Amino acid sequence: MTRITARECRPFFDAVTEKALEIGAPVSMAVVGPEGHLIALERMDDAGFITPETAQAKAYTAVAFRTMSPRFPDGLVIQKWFQERNPQMMIATSIMKNGMVVASGGCAPIFKGDTLVGAYGISGGTSGQDEEMAHHALAKVGWSLRAATDTTPEGVKAHVKELYEKAGIKERDI
Repeated sequence: MTRITARECRPFFDAVTEKALEIGAPVSMAVVGPEGHLIALERMDDAGFITPETAQAKAYTAVAFRTMSPRFPDGLVIQKWFQERNPQMMIATSIMKNGMVVASGGCAPIFKGDTLVGAYGISGGTSGQDEEMAHHALAKVGWSLRAATDTTPEGVKAHVKELYEKAGIKERDI
């Protein structure tokens, strides 16, 4: 079975920390497996006390929604989707899952080949800073946010692109 290991999380955490120190935004980082169980979690010394739980919840949300549909490639799309359709449902879902549903930037699924192996979450900066740290780390470790074989229907891609545009995200595509 293809999976992500705690050892593989170390270089990602180190790269996030490097960027966090550069921009002055201490964070917590979490990686969960495809079933949402925690694999690794780390909190920088000056990160807020609530950031570890938030990072884990972001990762959990990214993997949970990605397993539902290719329509949810990251936390920003999940957030925009709920804002447009049913914000109360996101609150209700978070309550049902003991606070483990948090839709925000700084989280996305992780693939090895065509297999979803987990998701990461970063918390402590602004949504944009968390995203910036993630992209810096992803470039260093080579984790893929998409399956190797793209089977996403064109209608779903158009919908995600529309959600990105509405959220003001121009540099990302699905």
